[in-house]
Amino acid sequence: MKSCKQMAVVWGISERRVTEFCKEGMIPGAVKVGKRWQIPDDAKRPADKRIVTGRYIKSGVENEKKPLPVGISDYIRAQSEYYYVDKTLLIKEFLDRKAFVSLFTRPRRFGKTLNMDMLRVFFEISDEDTSRYFTDKEIWKCGDEYRKHQGKYPVIFLTFKDVKYDSWEATFAKISGLLQEEFGRHSELKNSDKLEKYEKDYFEKVLNGQANEVELSASLQRLSKMLAAHYKKAPIIIIDEYDTPIQEGYSKEFYDEIIGFMRNFFSGAFKDNSNLSYGFLTGILRIAQESIFSGLNNLTVNSVMDEEYDGFFGFTESEVREMLAYYGASDKEEELRNWYDGYFFGNKEIYNPWSVINYLSRGCLPQAYWVNTGKNEVLEDVLKVATDDIANVNIKM
Repeated sequence: MKSCKQMAVVWGISERRVTEFCKEGMIPGAVKVGKRWQIPDDAKRPADKRIVTGRYIKSGVENEKKPLPVGISDYIRAQSEYYYVDKTLLIKEFLDRKAFVSLFTRPRRFGKTLNMDMLRVFFEISDEDTSRYFTDKEIWKCGDEYRKHQGKYPVIFLTFKDVKYDSWEATFAKISGLLQEEFGRHSELKNSDKLEKYEKDYFEKVLNGQANEVELSASLQRLSKMLAAHYKKAPIIIIDEYDTPIQEGYSKEFYDEIIGFMRNFFSGAFKDNSNLSYGFLTGILRIAQESIFSGLNNLTVNSVMDEEYDGFFGFTESEVREMLAYYGASDKEEELRNWYDGYFFGNKEIYNPWSVINYLSRGCLPQAYWVNTGKNEVLEDVLKVATDDIANVNIKM
């Protein structure tokens, strides 16, 4: 007889997995003596029915599956190289509602960046035919009314998800760099005969990293004006994780500086901007205290409490069931539900996508994958001063 540790060496797997085989009754003749399992010397390794990074092994036969998109927020890459949960009907929902500026607030790691990049690829004018990234998706089945918007708008796209610095100086330098890159994506404006010289001078100043704080605070407004003049079509502005630098400013004590900049930055982009077709923002929180969206009457805020768009961030039960079936892990549905079905958005039960993807990619190993993905300083400060009324409301929710 051999111990789990000894048999793990023979089979080339972890001691923990051998112990799991014993507990699941998958090793004939294995017996528990005291607290330890004893395994017959001639025992055969059971077939491992877990998933490992997109590959499912059953009864000794390997079936190639698409890998899971752990940490992938690039739409083109996600839908072509990885298992992609189709969220393109978000486009239809938006076009039906036609909200001028939409703010989506959701927890971190719920697919906000991937969805915003999907919107960018769908709407943005491009030299290549980007419709090929949607012809096999649900949005394409909705007809010409929706297809006619594909590839027809200039798009300004910024994601602030990585703007996490300890000082205003470093934060401003990062934002300046992001704007420099975004202006560079629109280098066609440098030689446009539709722009005035002063506009091209400003464009070059941002592109060369020479614009100061005041000049950059008006950059979205000025870039949208230039794009509208060049293309004869007002652009779409997409700002992903708009509140990340604001939260950093709050916790690192440069809140006044970041709020002052963002108030002007967003006001120029979304308030009374005649050179805007639509605006999209995502974030974890709605920053209301300092009124950075003050006067923006056309802002539509969609939170976890709203029914609109309730199934487009995170995974629905049917999407999870389909994913489990694809990887041959339908027998893990109850375990996965017990661990990760902890959200209710609008009228839908929602699974934490980061946890679901990591659970499957690590062989259906249940862990608290989401817990260490970000900071909670704002929530901690609220709870420190919370009254009994606030505590009771949270308990009921």
